[in-house]
Amino acid sequence: MFSLHIDTQRDWRGGQRQVLLTVLGLRERGHRAVLVANPDGELAKRASEGHDLLKLAPRSEVDLHAGWRLSRIIRELKPEVVHAHDPHAVAAASLALAFNTSPAGPALIASRRVAFRLKPNAFSRWKYRQVDCFVAASDSIRATLAGDGIEASKIVTVYEGIDVDRIQAEPVANIHAEFWLPTHAPIVGATGALTSEKGHRHLIDAAALVVREVPDARFVILGEGDLRPSLERQIKELRLDKHVLLPGFRADVLAFLRAFDVFVMPSIAEGLGTSLLDAMAASKATVATNTGGIPEVVADGETGVLVPPRDHRALAQAISRLLKDKNLRERMGAAGLARVQRVFSAARMVDETLAVYRAHAGHHDEAGGKIPLAGRLHPPARG
Repeated sequence: MFSLHIDTQRDWRGGQRQVLLTVLGLRERGHRAVLVANPDGELAKRASEGHDLLKLAPRSEVDLHAGWRLSRIIRELKPEVVHAHDPHAVAAASLALAFNTSPAGPALIASRRVAFRLKPNAFSRWKYRQVDCFVAASDSIRATLAGDGIEASKIVTVYEGIDVDRIQAEPVANIHAEFWLPTHAPIVGATGALTSEKGHRHLIDAAALVVREVPDARFVILGEGDLRPSLERQIKELRLDKHVLLPGFRADVLAFLRAFDVFVMPSIAEGLGTSLLDAMAASKATVATNTGGIPEVVADGETGVLVPPRDHRALAQAISRLLKDKNLRERMGAAGLARVQRVFSAARMVDETLAVYRAHAGHHDEAGGKIPLAGRLHPPARG
């Protein structure tokens, strides 16, 4: 199976890691996978040691020049599948295939990893009509797509995957030494872009309550984003300067995860939450909001605790409970590791993605359309 993968993002987030895991996993199985990535992006840098890497950066969503360049790449390489991994990639791929006059073009697969609704403008509706199959990262995203008018027969859920062995092999960061923290201070960690949907302001509000019960507790929030100035002001106003740290983006985020005592995801909206998967693979108990695809990851009361979004009091109560009960943290951490090994492995994700390709590449029904593949390619989330 020959697939061409497109990702236009500059940042390194969970989606870019999924692209790299998919491409490398397909190659390990003997399939050719070409990656088209932003030349200034972190994904291109991390994939630069491999082969079959092309660099392309659309200047906007409707970039006809980039679409034309991509159409030439597709005509020359003749992949069986084009897999667009972000919304701008879907736009570029749709334009490229529109330039291709051959009736026997590749199937267009689009990943959807975010919880947001599809944009209702005319171009957005057009580009998504070109997609043969949507790969949703959670059943929650699948339901959102269906609610936005995408045919159920064109959507399949494939849970994202992680390399559990790699995370288990990561060294443990010495956070206490690096940031001059009290030796026995428990560490509550969070990761993610400093943007409104990630809900970090609610975590900081919760921290103000937690330190009343666990005075030595420290909160480490990894990531960068537009909300940094406002979060820094909030920390100062709540007099949490010694308790809440914003170290920014860290390339060694997995080493930090292994050093946390509790991992928190306070999101307002979340497609699935690959950082949760990382934390569970590191055997960490988790506290997360009951929104989007998060309940498909966290088994409430078993691998972690779910709380309502925007509820800093409930968040603080759950964090304090886990900080005070080491045995409970260890039990939930062990259950979380077992769950990601069973349901969220990278190998399972690659195999299910390959099954989508095989169902759509070059196969037509009697009416001339692609054979539909719908529903769930993974075991039930609670299985």
